[in-house]
Amino acid sequence: MAQESPKNSAAEIPVTSNGEVDDPHEHGFSRDLKRSLPSGLGLSETQITSHGFDGTKEGVTEAGAFQGSPAPPLPSVLSPSRVAASHLAPQGSDLTVPAGGQRTQTKGGPVILADEIKNPAMEKLELVRKWSLNTYKCTRQILSEKLGRGSRTVDLELEAQIDILRDNKKKYENILRLAQTLSTQLFQMVHTQRQLGDAFADLSLKSLELHEEFGYNADTQKLLAKNGETLLGAINFFIASVNTLVNKTIEDTLVTVKQYESARIEYDAYRTDLEELNLGPRDASTLPKIEQSQQLFQVHKEKYDKMRSDVSIKLKFLEENKVKVLHNQLVLFHNAIAAYFAGNQKQLEQTLKQFHIKLKSPGVDAPSWLEEQ
Repeated sequence: MAQESPKNSAAEIPVTSNGEVDDPHEHGFSRDLKRSLPSGLGLSETQITSHGFDGTKEGVTEAGAFQGSPAPPLPSVLSPSRVAASHLAPQGSDLTVPAGGQRTQTKGGPVILADEIKNPAMEKLELVRKWSLNTYKCTRQILSEKLGRGSRTVDLELEAQIDILRDNKKKYENILRLAQTLSTQLFQMVHTQRQLGDAFADLSLKSLELHEEFGYNADTQKLLAKNGETLLGAINFFIASVNTLVNKTIEDTLVTVKQYESARIEYDAYRTDLEELNLGPRDASTLPKIEQSQQLFQVHKEKYDKMRSDVSIKLKFLEENKVKVLHNQLVLFHNAIAAYFAGNQKQLEQTLKQFHIKLKSPGVDAPSWLEEQ
């Protein structure tokens, strides 16, 4: 009986057409490891150890380099998370994968975590959500007050001062309109008197028999026109001062009043929400809502207190300024009207000098800003 020649174990390993080693006795873990590796991962120096059933024979097969990007050698045993991390991390960086699956960078290039990326669209959406919620609460508070179902915070003294201010503003606007009408009518009269004086002066030169009579009337109309221009300057100065008081000073105070009223509505809206939550049950689900509502209520309470203080201060300064301005303007208006209709030209001119009013001469343009310096 012929003795069989010993064969090398490595020679019995068949090779498939694509170059991969097909070992029927290969260890299960090594086979699973090869299948779990991504196709793009290079295997330039991978050693596959084959164990026989008897545990005495070992075969070592060197696989050729896979055509693709080169990669560093892999350890003999890799967990799935370690394989994924080594495939995703850039070369030259030390990347560790914690148990939660989030990637952290210990050294090398920066790694951006998905949960740390700030989305501007989400921030804008959050701002819109807060604005919508605040608008809804304020609208509900206004409707409940108009229907007589909700309560509102009222400062009786401050509300009375605001009502008086609004009523005075309407009355001052009426005085302003009437003064503007008087100025327009006086301007038309002065213009007519000046034309009439020129007509009398022309006839005085052409009618020798009525020379003196036409001359007297011409001088009278010209004097009346001059005094009318002086009175017109005083009235226009009065109109400008009252207009500044009404449409700037008082209007600025009323803007602050509107801001105060908006803060009051927000304060009452969040106060009502807090009261409703306090009346309900207190458990693990409602306590965080109550705490958040308490914080929002405190923020709007501080805003309301600040706006109320600002309105009180502005009303006080406005009253002092209003008395001072109107006192001077009313004295000017009275003295100018009285001197004009009394025919006291000297007193009328003295009134304008007292209030530093400069009249514009007919046919002369306004001085430039360099001349006024």
